Formats: sequence, C-alpha cells, structure tokens
Amino acid sequence: MLKLMLSIAAAGVALAADPAPAQAALGPDAASCRAGSSQPAILVNVSGFKNRAGRIRVQLYGSNPGDFLAKGKKLRRIDVPVTPSGAMSVCVAVPRPGTYAVAVRHDADANGRSGWNDGGGFSRNPKVSLVDLKPSLQEVAIPVGNGVRPVNVVLNYRRGLSIGPVASR
Repeated sequence: MLKLMLSIAAAGVALAADPAPAQAALGPDAASCRAGSSQPAILVNVSGFKNRAGRIRVQLYGSNPGDFLAKGKKLRRIDVPVTPSGAMSVCVAVPRPGTYAVAVRHDADANGRSGWNDGGGFSRNPKVSLVDLKPSLQEVAIPVGNGVRPVNVVLNYRRGLSIGPVASR
C-alpha cells in the first residue's frame, strides 16, 4: 500500500513539474501552423508570464543586422490578448525559407508603450540586462525551412536592477 501511495505521489509531482501545455496557435496566421502546412512559419511558444493581463506582441525580423529592432523595419507584427493561463503559441507566417529573428513583448497594461512592468524576450532566449537590452541579430537568428519551426521564448522582466525570468514558485 505504501509503495502504491509513493508511486501515485511521484506521478503527481512529475505532472506538476511539467509546464502547462501550449494552447492552439493564435493570431491571424494560425492556419500556417496547422499540421500538414508546408508554408514556412514560426510557432512562437511564449512562457514565463509575470501576470495574465495585457497583450503579447510578436515581431518578425529578417536577416539584415541593420534592420533588427529598428523602427519600421519589422517584417511582421502580431498583437494578441494574453490568455488566462498556460503558455501562448502565436503563429507567424514568414515570406520564404531563410533566417529570421523573433522579438516578443508583454505589454502588461495594454497601453501600447514600453514600460518598466512590461516583459520581453527573443528567439534563442539570450541573456539581457538593464545596460544591454538589445541582443545582436546573431544571438537570436533562427533558420526557418518549409513547414513550421517551433521557437520557445521565455519572458524576462525587470527585477530591481536586473532583468530575468520570473522566479519559479
């Protein structure tokens, strides 16, 4: 009996340790990320939310380092409301196979402007700091072929004088 209870408890711990499954692809390009699609697309799985308010903005950049994070140089921008729970999966169709970069911002108060309480992240999850908020294109670039390329982005938030993921609870 004790052995059975320990097995059940271990299974419960294992289940609790797994992150919540991502939801169905969101955004106007969601059809590009459905199973069987051969159109090049990126399925951006966003996790690590500080809160469940506001909006998520996913921006796509091409392979030109001069265009990365430059005003008006994004290839695609998708804004969606934050879902009540779990990781969010946002589909971004890309024009053709190639090298791209993804920038994500959690606009926590949905005011459309960057603020101290907002979070952000990039493809390949580079380390950022208050003195170095913008990684290089080389640090975040990802190859995309035909079909769907999944990319995990963990949000980072300001914590005192540092920036990083929300601490696990």
